[in-house]
Amino acid sequence: MEQSVTLEARQFEALAGFARRHARLAVLTGAGISTASGIPDYRDAAGAWKRSPPMQHQQFMGSQAARQRYWARALAGFRVLGEARPNPAHRRLAELETLGRVAGIITQNVDGLHQRAGSRRVIDLHGRADRVRCMGCGANRMRHDLHAELARLNPRWAALSARAAPDGDADLEADFSDFRVPDCSRCGHGIWKPDVVFFGDSVPRESVARAFGLLEQSDALLVVGSSLMVYSGFRFARAAAREGKPIACFNLGRTRADDLYALKVEAPVEASLAALRALCEGGA
Repeated sequence: MEQSVTLEARQFEALAGFARRHARLAVLTGAGISTASGIPDYRDAAGAWKRSPPMQHQQFMGSQAARQRYWARALAGFRVLGEARPNPAHRRLAELETLGRVAGIITQNVDGLHQRAGSRRVIDLHGRADRVRCMGCGANRMRHDLHAELARLNPRWAALSARAAPDGDADLEADFSDFRVPDCSRCGHGIWKPDVVFFGDSVPRESVARAFGLLEQSDALLVVGSSLMVYSGFRFARAAAREGKPIACFNLGRTRADDLYALKVEAPVEASLAALRALCEGGA
């Protein structure tokens, strides 16, 4: 139980009461759970962008120059995402699932760290960044394989380094016009795109349906490390409130759903989840 002392006494008591009342949780996670793994997040404590918004779907699909810029920057930026490892917060959620207290995880992240930590029921709402898909014929490919091809075609660019940005991007500005981006080798003309939902694109209906199904099977919703500024995540908090399911939030800073929570713990998510893990193991 010593891990729980990092929470203030009032926060711990409120969390203990929430844990006693709600046996099985649906968990919704965002970028804040992965920052301790070295992956930057998008927004500050007020919910505002820390940097320029990421690539738009229509921009990527409609512009060869946009794709050259994206993939050139990704050669440097994706290394951080590819080398990231689960942190204690990911592992605590996996342990809570083993204890039967977490029914499943809906994640807005594309890093795959929940699965690597041992969580079994994970809904990747926005896809997975470690895969790419041909937008013409639907062929799938592991991203590291495409990056190896990009490095062979662009050896000068492969040697560059830059500060990593969220989701495998990098803070790199240059003339990208000579960067070579291969077409799909199966159909000969298709565009390779990360198998993720870019801004301006829609979350697959099947993923949304699975997430709502998880929420229906749970007693309450726990939001971890998300400002919920993007509607694709906020919709689940709104649905939980509409259905009378209590919502708890572990997040530093303002969120879009602050007026919907039965409990909000403003502390590092690692400490909050360690406290919840200790409470549940102790029979709360």
